[in-house]
Amino acid sequence: MHLDLLAIITAFGLIFLAELPDKTMFASLAMGTRMRPLYVWFGTSSAFIVHVAIAVGAGGLIGLLPDWIVKLVSASLFAFGAFMLLRADAGDEDDDAGPKTVTGFWPVYSTAFMAVFISEWGDLTQITTANLAASNGAWSVAIGAAAALMSVSALALLAGRFIAKRVPLKTVQRIGGLCMAGLAIWTVVEIFTG
Repeated sequence: MHLDLLAIITAFGLIFLAELPDKTMFASLAMGTRMRPLYVWFGTSSAFIVHVAIAVGAGGLIGLLPDWIVKLVSASLFAFGAFMLLRADAGDEDDDAGPKTVTGFWPVYSTAFMAVFISEWGDLTQITTANLAASNGAWSVAIGAAAALMSVSALALLAGRFIAKRVPLKTVQRIGGLCMAGLAIWTVVEIFTG
């Protein structure tokens, strides 16, 4: 196995920049305000690693899945996340003990993993990773791409915690729920427009 440092750096840079404005970054940020960030990061990172492996090993698999089905499932997950955030927010109005947080490693890990795993199918970063792997060393591209995706997720989770410490949690949850609802609508619109 030969690692090419330039290929690692190139993959990291391209994937990092492509993922920054991506919907999964905002989903990670929203999940991080309601769930344990480290558990969310493990879930998102695992999903990203699986996607990188698929993109590097079999980039053609993306083309086998109907795009509208992937987007419909992704929109459903975002809508469910919005419902959970907004419903929990409404139920917290009378709760003197404060808002409840989703806890437990496996529930948080599973939620984060599935949200990213399903929503990243055919994503720009997965396609870019597949293209880079075709012309560079597969291991080098895989390392650079996985590191970039995991870094963006960590950055989103840190930003989520930073915001949650400075803004009332109910406000963060409302904004997070509205963002998730917006992502669900955006994804449904993508089914019909492109």
